[in-house]
Parts: sequence; structure tokens; C-alpha cells
Amino acid sequence: MKNESTKLKILFEPLQFVLRFGSGAFAEGYKFNLGPRDDSKYTLSGIFSDKQLVETCAIDVPPRQNRGPLILYEFEGCPFCRKVREAVSMLSLEVEFRPCPQGSSFRTEIKEQYGTKATFPFVRDPNTGVSMFESDEIIHYLFRTYGVGDVPTSLKGGILTTLSVGVSLLFRVTKGGKRKNSNPPELPLILWSGEGSPFAKIVKEELCELQIAHKQISCPRGSPNRQCMFEKTGRFQIPFLEDPNTGVEIFESSAIIEYLEAMYGVKESPVEYM
Repeated sequence: MKNESTKLKILFEPLQFVLRFGSGAFAEGYKFNLGPRDDSKYTLSGIFSDKQLVETCAIDVPPRQNRGPLILYEFEGCPFCRKVREAVSMLSLEVEFRPCPQGSSFRTEIKEQYGTKATFPFVRDPNTGVSMFESDEIIHYLFRTYGVGDVPTSLKGGILTTLSVGVSLLFRVTKGGKRKNSNPPELPLILWSGEGSPFAKIVKEELCELQIAHKQISCPRGSPNRQCMFEKTGRFQIPFLEDPNTGVEIFESSAIIEYLEAMYGVKESPVEYM
């Protein structure tokens, strides 16, 4: 039943990719060409005789020890949050997501600090000391600070952008908006992921509903992070979850969701207590 449920979830996810014109699935400055065969390098679609497909981008991801992850308070199902997630993915950023569905401790944290009218997304950048609300301002900041060009057309402010994001979320608008009973881990999980993958999307929804903080290593097409995963695991496939609390490492969205529910989910009791 769980596998059937996962298949149904994935069924509607490609619609978001189409309605957003693939925004977030490709790294900034994405390019591809044929290069000489090199089995030590990640390639998308196998080997063509003595050649292989080489995907690159304009972003040179620095060593992670030289830069801390940004901290992003947001939740699935929010169109403004989705725009920021697309920007994060395009820029191959490492970001610690702190999910803020209704009733979550992370949402309460922001509301108590900034007032009940505080909105999401909200970002903190430990590398620059900057904190800000408002999706369009965050996006411009990210591209100005970590990009090499202007904000792409798919993410520029305007009613058409907001409308297309909103429409893309219609079939999944209830996912990620409300919390489930959970016992989140002490250390953030690590998720190799990116916007645009239907398999990664349903894992992100589960992490959000369980209010599990997680560091996302963004892996859009052309990103150097794909080569990093290839060197680490011997293949590239997202989503890929690492749990530093247990040492578990898992591919496959259905297996990841089952693990998260078993390890950190708390089932509601059918018995009402006085």
C-alpha cells in the first residue's frame, strides 16, 4: 500500500515541472557538450563509444568547510517558498531547511521573535550576517551574493511568476502545510536533492510535515554537486538521504519516506484520553 501511495504522489509532480518551465532543475549557466570518456566523471546518460555527455554550469561550488549553510524557514505548498527553493537549487547552494508547517516549533520560533504577522520564507545567512523576509528580496539577494548573473526570467518578480507557481502547486497544495506528530532528530539530516525532481519532492513534503530539519545539498542539472555525489556513492541519484544520527544512508524516495515515518514519526493513538 505504501508503494501505491508513493506512486500516486509522484503522478502529479511532473505537472509542477511543466508549469514552471523546469525552473530550478538546471543550474545557473547550464551547458552541455560531448567530451572524452572518463569513467571517474559523472555523466547523465551513459557512454557513447569513446565520448560521454558533459554537463556544466556557471557556478563553481566552493569547499563546504569554507562556507556555512544558509538557514531557510519555509514550508511545502507555499508558492513564495517554492520560488526561493528554485533559486537555491539553481545556485547549487547548501541550505539548512527548517520546515514551518502549521503548528511546528520552527514556525513558532519565527512568530515569537518577529511577531505574529511574520511571513515565510525567511532566510538567515551566517556567512554575511544577513536576515530577511520576502521571497523576491531573498531571491535577488541569493543571485547577487552567490550567482554570476541576473535573476532568471522564471524567478523575476511579477504576477505571472507568482501565478505560474501557484497553479503548479494546485495538485499538492495540502502537502507540507500541516504538521504530523513526530520526534525530530537532534542533528539535521542531509538530503542530496533539488527542485524539479518528483521523487525528491515527495521526500521534501514528508520532511516538512514531520518538521525535520535537514541540510539540502542542491544538485540541479550541471551542478558540480552531482560529481561530488558520484565520488561519494559511485552513482548519481536523487533523492539521497544521510542520517548522521543513525549512520543510515538511503536512496529511493519510497524507502526514504518509510524510514522517516518509522524512525521519526509518532502515530496518533486511536484512544482519546481524559
